[in-house]
Amino acid sequence: MPVSERQLAAFADKHAWQIPFDTSPRHLAGSGDARHVTHGLAAAGWKAVSDPLSAEIVLRSPDLRHHLKFDPQSTTSAWWWLQAEHTDTERGWHAEFGELLPAEFLAGLTDALISPVPASHPEPLTVLRAAGWQVGPDNAAVSPDGMCHAEQRSHRDGHAPAYWHVETCEPGYGTPMGPRIWHAHFDASTPEHLVTAFVSALTDPAPLQRAMYDRTAHYSAVQVPSPLTPQQTVDAHTTRIDSLRSHARAARRQATKPATTPAPTGAVRPTVRR
Repeated sequence: MPVSERQLAAFADKHAWQIPFDTSPRHLAGSGDARHVTHGLAAAGWKAVSDPLSAEIVLRSPDLRHHLKFDPQSTTSAWWWLQAEHTDTERGWHAEFGELLPAEFLAGLTDALISPVPASHPEPLTVLRAAGWQVGPDNAAVSPDGMCHAEQRSHRDGHAPAYWHVETCEPGYGTPMGPRIWHAHFDASTPEHLVTAFVSALTDPAPLQRAMYDRTAHYSAVQVPSPLTPQQTVDAHTTRIDSLRSHARAARRQATKPATTPAPTGAVRPTVRR
């Protein structure tokens, strides 16, 4: 079902009284509000197919090809799973994301998923390099603070296509990386424009807004009072949801628009008998 006024009001009630703090770097901001993801998909017509009394949330796309699962009781390191089924013309794919992944990163990907595929887009490494990440010759990039790593990995057998893996880790003392904080894994068939959308959200220079007592992903995250008011934070969410809803409606109208066959040129009209 689409996002209801009651659901948007619940989002507003939570955030309207919280003083927003600009939190950076973005990859250490913490998970934030999962409704950045779920409200966006619901606005595009995705429906909840999970038990409403369960902590687990499963959303399925209108064409039934894609589904997103969120399980805060997961016994694995992943809390989010996004999957696309095989079709006659496209390969299936899946991606998974860890608990402390900022919801805004996943929302960047899901917004791209429910939008028309762009005619062209930059490669993920191009986005990372433009954002000032250190890019090595092995298709690996490291954030300026050294805590987030993104790379295109090849399978050991060397035959399967390469896949993308992003993770944020504790600083490594004498090692490249310490214990993992969160991860994002995209299998080799994940459309590249979706990985680019994720990386673009990851490297956006703007800080993320978190409330004063929200859990961040690491103690080194820096928080300063935001120039945004609580109402501006709520309004930005509502505006995004309205935009996604409008785009989804336009796409549905276009898909159901009957095709018109032009009349053949030079056709002779029959004589009308009186």
